[in-house]
Parts: sequence; C-alpha cells; structure tokens
Amino acid sequence: MIYRSRRALPRLGRKTSLLGAAILAIGLAQPAHAQEFDLSRWPNPADITGVNGALVSYPSHSPFTLREVGRGAEEDPPTPARAGLFVPQGATAENPVPAVVLLHGAAGVLSAREIAYAGQFAAMGVAALVVDAFGARRDRGTGFVQRLLEVTETMVLADAYSGLKFLDARPEIDGERVALIGFSYGGIAATLGAFAQTAETLSPNGLRFAAHVSFYGPCIARFDDTRATGAPLLMLAGSNDAIVNPARCNEILSDLREGGAETEFVVYQGAFHQWDGSFRGPRTIGRNLADCRFKVGRDGVVRDSFTFLHMTGPISRRLILAACVDSDGYLIGRDDAVRAKSNRAIGQFLTRAFTR
Repeated sequence: MIYRSRRALPRLGRKTSLLGAAILAIGLAQPAHAQEFDLSRWPNPADITGVNGALVSYPSHSPFTLREVGRGAEEDPPTPARAGLFVPQGATAENPVPAVVLLHGAAGVLSAREIAYAGQFAAMGVAALVVDAFGARRDRGTGFVQRLLEVTETMVLADAYSGLKFLDARPEIDGERVALIGFSYGGIAATLGAFAQTAETLSPNGLRFAAHVSFYGPCIARFDDTRATGAPLLMLAGSNDAIVNPARCNEILSDLREGGAETEFVVYQGAFHQWDGSFRGPRTIGRNLADCRFKVGRDGVVRDSFTFLHMTGPISRRLILAACVDSDGYLIGRDDAVRAKSNRAIGQFLTRAFTR
C-alpha cells in the first residue's frame, strides 16, 4: 500500500569496539572507484570488499529537548559524537559524492542493519555516516532501558545535524546532497528532523538535509509549529508492525505537507518490524510506544498529551513513558523480499532527491 502526496581519526577506545569491529568486517581490500552513484542495483553485503570504513569523531552536544539547545554546558553539554564513515574510493573534491547519515534503533548500531546499509551505499557511490549516539554517551547509561531514558531523540538529532556539518566540511562530500535515514528509534528522529523548528534550532547556520527516510519509526510526536524544512520525507512501515500506528503517521505526514514538504508513506503488507534485521522470527521484543502522544511546543518543550507532564529530564520521561507504553512488546522478523522492495523504494526516492 502506497500513500503519496506532492506538495585525523581519534582513538575511540574499547567502548566503541562493537562499531569498530563491524566497520572492519566490511573489508578494506580492492578499493572501488567513485563514479556517478547508482541506487538501482543493491549489492549483497557479504560480497562487498571495496569499501573504506573508519571511526570518526566530531563536535556535538546533548540537549534533552529542543528547549535546552544553547542554554550552556549544564543543560546542553558538549559531546564528542562517534560514528563510522564509509566513503567510496575515488571520491575527491573534483568528484564529490552524495551521502547518507544513518541513525540506529533502540538496540544500537547493528552489523546486519546500519553497517550493512553503509557498506551498500558506499559500494553504490554514496558515502555513509553511521552515528553511534549511545556509544558517545555511555556515561549516561549502558543498559537498554536506561539508554532510552537518558539518550533522547533530540540528542540523536544533535549528532545528526552536527554530522551534516562534519560531512559538509569534507571536500569529497557534496554537503547539499545528504539524506537523513533512521531505523525505529532513529526513524522517530529522522521524522522530527524534517520539521523546520528542529533544523533551525540544531543547525542555525542553515545546513539542511536533502531528504529524510524513516524505517518503521513510531509516530508519537507532533509539532505545534508545522513548518517543514522543505526536504521530502519517505516513511516505510509493515502492516504487521504493532509499534507503528498508520493513522497517527498520516497525521504527522499531513502536518509536514501543510508545512511545505513532499511526503510518501509505503506500507508493506505482511511485514513485521525490522524486516531488514538478522532475526527471521517473528519474535516478540521491547516495549510498544504506539499509544504515546507527545506535542513539541514552539518553545521546544515536549508535553505529554495524556498526563500533561513536561519532559524535562529522565524522571519525567520515565513517568510519561510508563503511562503510555505497552509492556507486551511487538513482533520483529526479517523478510528479504520486503527488504528488496524497500531497497527499491529508497533507491528511487534518494535518486530523485539527489538529482533535483
């Protein structure tokens, strides 16, 4: 079902060994040559041997919500972002390539997903920056629940927009052709990043993403200020994914269209959450956020529509989520046929966005 509407590397240490090991597993032999990108033929991740991957760091910050941005080190502490950078060999200032910024889900960076996509994009002529928002903030929490309480969507977006600035400064990257792609928890952030208020707050210098893609991201937050950046948004979901409420997603997409964005919503019949992961399932995991309803005010404050609490820190965030989260979880399950379909969808979408 498709709904359309027109309108020098730092030493990062053992704490990022999972990301580093995943990057190295891609393979560094027989470098591929950068050429005009082609997103119509997706290589098998296991067959990719011509991609350079490296751990990088760049300046970012950690505001709990948009309200705290720029309010000093106590409310918006500086944070060195951590990421994996994959650049097609042969990309130069004379031949700059487009790029994607990849935002992980609640489980963190996964070899079967974020790293696999990064290698595929680089092999097709598009650079990829895999943001590790949890790895950059291990002092805030290492457990699954604690990370989700302490590391907010706004922090993930701070790393994303700071990553856009980082990529724009690299001569081999075309900073005007960078897309933001998020998976699940990262998908929430990728959608929020399409609103002008987010971009203007986190990137006042004017840098904007050329496109936004949300892979099965729960649709839980609406903005009082519905202005969009103007970049198109592609939202992908499975019909059997209990954590994604299509009606709620359409409300958010309507807000973005009202704000000036072109949107597309693709629902894959029979697909579960994380169809591009490693678990063939289906199996039940996590907590279900589908019933949560937040509003982002023009002042940047996040308000819960049920309890009317303001999300000002981990304690209020815990109380708000406790009132709306379903502990029964949701089903995930790998589906290679759906993965092939979503590959085609984002390939076509990004080709249009990068060639405007």
